[in-house]
Amino acid sequence: MKRRIDSRALELFVAVARTLSFRRAAESLHLSQPPVSRAIGELEDRLGVRLFMRDTRHVCLTDAGAALLPRAEQILALIEQAEADLVGLAEPLHLRVGLTTAVELSSLEPWIAWLASARPGSRLTTNADSSPRLVRAVRAGRLDAALIALPTETRGLVVTPLTRQPLLVAMASTDPLASRRALGVKDLDARQVFRFERSRQPAFFDFLQDAFERASISIRPVPEPPDHARLLAEVAAGHALALLPASFKAIRRPGVAYRALREGPALGIGIGLVVGPASQDLARRPPTDGKTPTRR
Repeated sequence: MKRRIDSRALELFVAVARTLSFRRAAESLHLSQPPVSRAIGELEDRLGVRLFMRDTRHVCLTDAGAALLPRAEQILALIEQAEADLVGLAEPLHLRVGLTTAVELSSLEPWIAWLASARPGSRLTTNADSSPRLVRAVRAGRLDAALIALPTETRGLVVTPLTRQPLLVAMASTDPLASRRALGVKDLDARQVFRFERSRQPAFFDFLQDAFERASISIRPVPEPPDHARLLAEVAAGHALALLPASFKAIRRPGVAYRALREGPALGIGIGLVVGPASQDLARRPPTDGKTPTRR
């Protein structure tokens, strides 16, 4: 059976009944007056009774209108309470963000905070991994966005460059090179240097290898440990040098010295935001250089 009354008709009726003015009721609902007048007329036709007595100067409730008003207010209050109760029970939206392990994770905090503010009310979870794996997860829809190291192959995805970290050299504090304030790439010639497997970050591996070839040097690669704590322990023991993004200088470890690399800015590692097809809004005006803007 088709209903004669719906919630929208009740909302319009209550607005007119409370103000006893079609004009003021329309203004309170951000409508023009004619649609309100038509809707009330249609409601009266469906019910078969007059709800208002009106002339050119006055509007007042009829007996039928006076009888309907408390019931209409009660119904609208129940609808409003039901909506509020359901909102309170709703699961928070889930924002899944990947974080590259190529840089010291605390250096990514400004962008993590911005992503959280970009989706108010969302439950943000993070997953740290290599950049190529993060890109694959974004493509597969397992992540909404990722902060990755550049260069990384990201064909077909939206990537926003955010900042760049110059490379520095980490070495044992007893290493003769530690007596210098800055080093050049040529100082790495014939030295043992930790290198990650090419499969872990192919684009950046090739980028560094090209830099070594242009400088006409040949390093003695040593397999890089799987985590940075072990890596710095090996550096402190003097087993090899390490080329690291500048953010790692924040990690103070006894026995490890960090020295700037003159070619560091040119050989720096970029940080970019990559987003999936359903998260294009996250690519709009992200902060650069770690300066988080106030969202409006």
